Amino acid sequence: MSKYIYMDNAATTPVKEEVLEAMLPYFTEKYGNPSSVYSLGSESKVAVEKAREQVAKALGADKKEIFFTASGSESDNWAIKGIAYNRRNKGNHIITSKIEHHAVLNTCKYLEKQGFEVTYLNVDSDGVVDLEELKNSIKDTTILITIMFANNEIGTIQPIKEIGQIAKENDIVFHTDAVQAVGSVEIDVKDLNVDLLSLSAHKFHGPKGIGVLYVRQGVRLDNLIHGGGQERSKRAGTENVASIVGLGKAIELATGNLEEKNKKLSALRDSLIEKIESKIDYVKLNGHRTKRLPGNVNVSFQFIEGESLLLMLDMNKIAGSSGSACTSGALDPSHVLLAIGLDHETAHGSLRLSLSEFNTEEEIDFVVEKLVGIVDRLRQMSPLYEKIKGEK
Repeated sequence: MSKYIYMDNAATTPVKEEVLEAMLPYFTEKYGNPSSVYSLGSESKVAVEKAREQVAKALGADKKEIFFTASGSESDNWAIKGIAYNRRNKGNHIITSKIEHHAVLNTCKYLEKQGFEVTYLNVDSDGVVDLEELKNSIKDTTILITIMFANNEIGTIQPIKEIGQIAKENDIVFHTDAVQAVGSVEIDVKDLNVDLLSLSAHKFHGPKGIGVLYVRQGVRLDNLIHGGGQERSKRAGTENVASIVGLGKAIELATGNLEEKNKKLSALRDSLIEKIESKIDYVKLNGHRTKRLPGNVNVSFQFIEGESLLLMLDMNKIAGSSGSACTSGALDPSHVLLAIGLDHETAHGSLRLSLSEFNTEEEIDFVVEKLVGIVDRLRQMSPLYEKIKGEK
């Protein structure tokens, strides 16, 4: 196969042609500042509000509850810090989980230095939060629960509606990082009892550098960015009109054919899992087998190292990602894989392949064929694997 096979869609996705076409005029012809009163600015303002409506429709929200940000990470920071500072006269306790994205975890660690108390919930071997542990962690001082909708590494989907109900019954604000879920899972924020939700366009074939924070009407939070009166005086800075337009178009496309797309993706995902498990021994699927994102496959191969696996896949024109963090200079493997109970050695041998609607069964077969050879070659270099083989 001559073309490059891209299976790292959880990291980022290519911008769809329809999205790019919608964006282009706002770089050249319709470049007005939305805050300006003349017609060129008014055109931009209309485009921003149309995108706001597109996002609101996709989430089951009102357009007044949609605020544009520069990324999912900014949205997470704003939600968590905004509630923490706004409600600190009511309490200082925050509940999150051990497998959150670093945009949540590092924000919580920052707040701990500011005098806030944070409880980090355990997860089971599938990566699911224990609802009883959540209930037992609630205190009189608890002001925020922040649990991700779906995990970016292992794809496990959390019981968001139940968590939202627990928060509602205890008068606690509930935020969910839905960066991986939007465009992959049907979401209705009202039905799910969600107060705050973060998303990012580049995870569903939109542009990078643009995100959203949904804020349920009536929920008050402090500003993260101060300045002018943009976004109804909640988030200062001249609007990134072209990217906002791209986000609106991308979320409309991503949610418009969700059922059909997910049926195809789930079939590809299950086919990839089945072929890996049947053709390679000493392999473990990470994350919940069924309650997982339709395009997520995360497996650990014993007796190999993930970085070497990625490099050899790249030599075969295949893009994936690993649970080991060697490239970042860290010695520890993924905090997510450790939290679900993997030992360091097994976690270091993990591989995430995340699919999109553009992947095919032919690509699945090619990737599995190459994986079989690469894993075998790497294991031949492992004294531990040779020992295991000798004992069989």
